[in-house]
Amino acid sequence: MTEPLFEVKHLSIAFPEEVKGSRDLTLHTVVDDISFSLDKGEILGIVGESGSGKSMTALAAMGLLSKDARILDGSIRFDGHEILTMTEEAQSEIRGNDISMIFQEPMTSLNPVMKIGAQVGEALKLHTTLNKEEIHLKVLDALTDVGLPDPESLCRKYPHELSGGMRQRVMIAQAMICEPKLLIADEPTTALDVLVQQQILDLLLDLHRRKNVAILFISHDLNVIKKLCDNVLVMYEGKIVERGEVRRVLEHPEHEYTRTLVASFPENAAGQPEDHTALSLRHVNVYYQENQGSHFGKKERRQVIKDVSLTVREGEMFGIVGESGCGKSTLAKAIVGLNPDYDGEIRFSQDGKAIGTPRGINQGAVSLADKSAARRFLASPYRPQMVFQDPFSSLNPAHKIGWIMTEPLRVLGVMDKKEQRRRVEEMLTDVGLNASYYDRYPRELSGGQRQRVSIGTALLRDPKILVADEPVSALDVTIQSQILDLLLELHRKRHLTIVFISHDLNLVRHICSRVAVLYNGELVEMGDVAEVYQHPQHEYTKRLLEAAL
Repeated sequence: MTEPLFEVKHLSIAFPEEVKGSRDLTLHTVVDDISFSLDKGEILGIVGESGSGKSMTALAAMGLLSKDARILDGSIRFDGHEILTMTEEAQSEIRGNDISMIFQEPMTSLNPVMKIGAQVGEALKLHTTLNKEEIHLKVLDALTDVGLPDPESLCRKYPHELSGGMRQRVMIAQAMICEPKLLIADEPTTALDVLVQQQILDLLLDLHRRKNVAILFISHDLNVIKKLCDNVLVMYEGKIVERGEVRRVLEHPEHEYTRTLVASFPENAAGQPEDHTALSLRHVNVYYQENQGSHFGKKERRQVIKDVSLTVREGEMFGIVGESGCGKSTLAKAIVGLNPDYDGEIRFSQDGKAIGTPRGINQGAVSLADKSAARRFLASPYRPQMVFQDPFSSLNPAHKIGWIMTEPLRVLGVMDKKEQRRRVEEMLTDVGLNASYYDRYPRELSGGQRQRVSIGTALLRDPKILVADEPVSALDVTIQSQILDLLLELHRKRHLTIVFISHDLNLVRHICSRVAVLYNGELVEMGDVAEVYQHPQHEYTKRLLEAAL
């Protein structure tokens, strides 16, 4: 028989963990005796909840496990060679050339001080004899292939100047540029809207067909797995609990966890809001100062949001959808006061009474008549809280989770240490974690666990308005369902107003009462979810819905 291109045998990985109440260490197993193989040209999917060991297996294959990781047993072979016993030099020769990986969180994987063109072309510089001009042309082609406009200009930008979706596409271009034999894709479409997601899936399938590249595809999105993969592995608590042909596993799951995974899609639970307005935008234009040319200090003011007007009612779950780079996150930052460079009017109110605007906080608008009013608004529950798209970059890596989550309580004046800890531990439980996470650092958590911490931190101030920017995009479907249930429970019990930003149109349809569609910074359609989804008026909305269904 022909040897598989990639083979994992009896792999076990563990991390040292402190024993509670002692200085002793014990080993916590995160990957437990797993075995699987991948043939040349095969597309194999791995699904499972956050912390199940999916990404850890991929990192082991790339030789990128952290120093404290312990490989207890097992073998990882690629193209007939044992990876685990290779020298670092030999692994580096394979990594990025024969095996390449698309990471889950582009902002933490891209070098923040290195321009996009140099980063995407780095693998060609290391693994080929192409000259500078030839590398640049290859980079332009790679960026174009993943659907990024104006690649020449993009090459001169830094990662922070791109939207989350654009950064993810840069990561994909970087991983694919050397045309590897094996592509490990760890949640590669997590941050992308449905149109770009479909482009990326089509691109991966095209590369698979033309180059016979094998793909190990890790995702919590079962629909994506079904579209792309031949076979699938289901992981739970470090073990493979089910495997087989995708359609058989997803349509006739045998293991109890697989059945739970397949069933964990949110049900339609959109509330019925009252008529009072909680948030109103009138003719809002939002701008960014961005770097231009080769001089880092030279900036240009660019308009991102163009004449947007909308209202959100008290107690409403209001959705905002649109492709990556359309301005969704920019609008969200203006609403919560993180980007004061706008004109037009953003106002908050309760029971029909205006209570302030975020620009008033930063620029002294008349709706906040004096500094004391501004301070009161900053400390009040009427100040909107935000759940960010990238949980790792929004959590301070130097502090433990307990310290991070206690910060909003300190702002509210809760200074008693026992009370702080009690509230934080209670919130950790509410978002699907437990009290032990209080003493962990963000780097010790999976992407989904970090996102839950971010959500819990935003909720600790018991806000009246929550702006949720892709709050479940990094979570597998089972944890996603838990978080959505939590948000919906808060929505009902506390009359919480939620502005829910997502590229997942199916998700918005299930949980939101009304939806706004953004395209190139403009509001092109808005209305009741059922009406917009069943009878879309704008051509862009029609394309979005066609791609999502």
